[in-house]
Order: sequence, then C-alpha cells, then structure tokens
Amino acid sequence: MSKHSVIRLKPKAEARAIRHGFPWVFANELVTDRRTRALPAGSFARLEDADGRALGLVTVNPASKIIARMMDRDPDAEITCDWLAARISRALELRTRLYDAPFYRLAHAEADGLPGVVIDRFGDAAVIQPNAAWADAQFALLAQALQQVTGVSIIVKNASGRSRALEGLDEETGLYCGALNGAVPVQMNGATYMADLLGGQKTGLFFDQRDNHAFAARLAGGARVLDVFSHVGGFALAALAQGAASALAVDSSAPALELAQQGASFSGLDDRFQTRQGDAFGVMEALAAEGAQFDLVVCDPPAFAPSKPALDKGLRAYERVARLAAPLVAPGGYLGLCSCSHAADLNSFRNASARGIGRAGRRGQLIHTGFGGADHPQLPQLAESGYLKAVFFRLD
Repeated sequence: MSKHSVIRLKPKAEARAIRHGFPWVFANELVTDRRTRALPAGSFARLEDADGRALGLVTVNPASKIIARMMDRDPDAEITCDWLAARISRALELRTRLYDAPFYRLAHAEADGLPGVVIDRFGDAAVIQPNAAWADAQFALLAQALQQVTGVSIIVKNASGRSRALEGLDEETGLYCGALNGAVPVQMNGATYMADLLGGQKTGLFFDQRDNHAFAARLAGGARVLDVFSHVGGFALAALAQGAASALAVDSSAPALELAQQGASFSGLDDRFQTRQGDAFGVMEALAAEGAQFDLVVCDPPAFAPSKPALDKGLRAYERVARLAAPLVAPGGYLGLCSCSHAADLNSFRNASARGIGRAGRRGQLIHTGFGGADHPQLPQLAESGYLKAVFFRLD
C-alpha cells in the first residue's frame, strides 16, 4: 500500500484527459475536504478518479489554482535523487544531440517531466527556477541530481517571476553553490552574448529565441538593423555576426545594454554596433521623426498578455509595436515581431501585428513564423507551453 495520501477527483471531473497526458488538476476538479486542504504545499499524493482508480502520483499545492501536478504515472513512485536524475538525464540526452556546446534550456518544466522546473545551462553553471512548490521544497535534492548528471559546479536559484507568486512562493534569488565572476560568455549563432546569471532578466539569457535570431540573421547580410527591446543584444549581435552593415540595439535597461556592448566587443563587432537607452515606444517615435530607415527591424517585447484578463490590452500593445516599427522599415525590408505571452495565441498575435502594419500605411507578405527551439519542448496537451511566437514580414 502506498504511503502517500490519497486525493480524489470529483465525479464530473475529466479523468480521461489526465489519463491521456494532461498534467494538471485544477482546484475545482478535486474533492477538497479538510484533509486535502491540510496537505503541505509541495507534498506528494496518490491521485484517484471518482471511482477510486489510480491515475498517478501528483504534487499538491492547496494554495494554487493548479492544485495538483502529475509527477509520475506510477502512483507508488518515490521522488528521490535517482528519480530526479533519471528525468534530468533524459532531458540532457536531447540537448546533447541538438547542441555542440553546453548552453541551452536543459529542463522545460512539464514537457521534460519536471513540473514547474526550468533549468538553463551555461557551461559549468546552471540556473534553476523552481516555479512549483514541490521543487522549492526539494531544491537541495534537485540541485544534487543536477550536479550528479551534468557535473556543473555553479548553481543559481532564481526565485523570481509571476509563476512563483501564483504558487504562493517567495522571490529570493541567489547563488546556491559555486562562485561567479561577472557575466558568463555564451556563444550562439556566431556571436558571443554576456549572461548575468544573478542580476539579469529571467535566467540571464533567452535561449528560446536562438532559432529566431538565426532566421533573422539570414536576412541581415549588408543590412542596417534595428533591434528593439534588445535585452543583451539578441537579434542585433546575431545579425552582425552574419554580415549586417550596422545594428542599433534599443532597450530601457542600461545594464542590459552594457552587457550587449560587452558582447559586441567580445565578438569583435563593436565597430558596427550602437545602443540607445530609452522607452522602446518613445525611441521608435523619435527614430521616425529623425527619418531613420532600416533594412531589418525586429521587436521582441516583454509579455504584454501574460494572462487572459490582460489579453485585449496586450493585443493592443502588440498592434502598437507593429504600427510604430513598420514606418522604420525601408521599402523591401523586413520586419520581425515577437510575443512571449502565454495568453495570446498565434492567430491573435499575427492579426494584431498585421493590423498595426496596416495602420502604419504599409503592406507586406508574411514570410516566416518562428517558435521556441527544440530545447523548449511542449506537451501537446498543454498549449501554454508554446508561448513564444515570432512572425516575419517583407514590407513593400
């Protein structure tokens, strides 16, 4: 008999979806009696359907709308260091097939069988985001398994972000083990990026945009490039590495642009690279007033629609980005627009982008749609995991 507590779905809950791979149980689907509500956040339980048939081992957080997350289809599984190491090893096997160097998203939450856990690897260092209560409670074990499988000696616990707040967790980010001496250089797409693992956005670098950087760089030979919401120079540095004539990186963060400048210098590209700090909308308006034109413009803003209540406002913001960016594209040039909003599906985002281009008096053809790379796998049952969208247009 399992030593785990038992929790049970309500009679009208859709047990079949869970049997077919859906990884979450929402609070309104579960019998939440006093015993269930008393379970500690991050504890494990045996999930059963309304008829008492086992569905698997889940982790429980009574304080979250996602009250249970599937850990293992075996209801008697034990979450040990060996269990975690097996999941990380499976994730590592895919990444080592994909990439020659150890710089990638190593674990992408539910899709890699580690609910709520994001691990980005930077050579000998790794950043863990424990975005679910179980991972926060088992962080030491998770770090031990990660070191056992990969041999990394530096681990950062990144406890920031909206997901942790929804789980009722704190936001304390810090160095868990090892030592960091400044930003970490990361080679991607022929350029070197500088990742601040402790003080940067998210885990320090957006590995999810790697393939989109590469596509944009294919358009950049001899081009004048504008990279808006540039962070540490994502699109700009990749474009320069592939022969762009010049690149201007725009961001509101001075520290991010300083890292971009360091990356350009490290890559030997600083003679063609410039930065401009300021609000992206204001800078685009100012560039238009100056009569500036570019052969390739890419905008990669933060998530304007992180949740369904923010969707309408977020789509208007994406439309505005397109409306301000389109006039900056020279005739026959290219415009790339990105969204990392979970709530905005591809069709809605693409339509908002097209409206903005039309409102700017421009017309064009959609030439490419991009997504996160293969180190950001998705569960087909979980649309939210496919958050990143990028659409590229050629404008008349």
